[in-house]
Amino acid sequence: MSGVGRLQDKVCVITGAAGGIGAATARRLAADGAQLLLADVNGAAADALAKELGQASVQVDVTRSADIQRMVDTAYQRWGRLDVLFNNAGIVQAKPLLEVSEADWDRMMSVNLRGVFFVLQAVARRMQRQDPIEGSDVRGKLIQTASIAAYRGGNALMTPYSASKAGVVSLTRSAAQVLAADHITSNCVCPGAVDTPMWTQIDQELGALHGWDRGEAWKRRTRHIPLGRPETADDVAGVVAFLAGPDSDYMTGQAIKVDGGLVMGD
Repeated sequence: MSGVGRLQDKVCVITGAAGGIGAATARRLAADGAQLLLADVNGAAADALAKELGQASVQVDVTRSADIQRMVDTAYQRWGRLDVLFNNAGIVQAKPLLEVSEADWDRMMSVNLRGVFFVLQAVARRMQRQDPIEGSDVRGKLIQTASIAAYRGGNALMTPYSASKAGVVSLTRSAAQVLAADHITSNCVCPGAVDTPMWTQIDQELGALHGWDRGEAWKRRTRHIPLGRPETADDVAGVVAFLAGPDSDYMTGQAIKVDGGLVMGD
């Protein structure tokens, strides 16, 4: 359930906002009263969602430094501050380890790790110079999207993806250490098998590799979830909303698994 007003007038930027977890989070944070800048490489889709929610949008390729800077500048020019970053843009590919090309590897790392790092860096540099969030001693909140793949690196069909998400967890913790003195928090969410277009892609790619029918990879993945049902984007959005809100002010450096129990423990 939405906590109406818990993010009233807080300024939030969401990358990868046009679909899946990003779009679900946009709807949740908007319902909680936030002012949103929705950023996505698919500018038309981001704009359509922004119009639906009465929010703002910008087309951004997180692999391009000029686009990142324009996104951050847009937020500060419009609102004068930025309270929350949901650093969510990412891609996926299923391919056998021994068939991964340099281009495959570089593309994955460019979006999923390099892009996440430089978006975080650009936002943190501006957050350092702003006053704390009203009613808090926290200047700003950085929230990354990692994955339980960071903890399940044994999947030889998604090696670059798993490596990139392990990097996001490490980056999240490094940022938490470095930025704690500036009262900027850094945490990440680690989703499991989420019913989104990204998992539709994974299902198709794994199916092609194994000769499975459409939907078989999804069935095999979700049948072992301890809580007994597939994960939705809204499940993740609720945890992001918690991290964006005041109840998480004393949390930093945490990687929160939102996976129905697929991965337990460290």
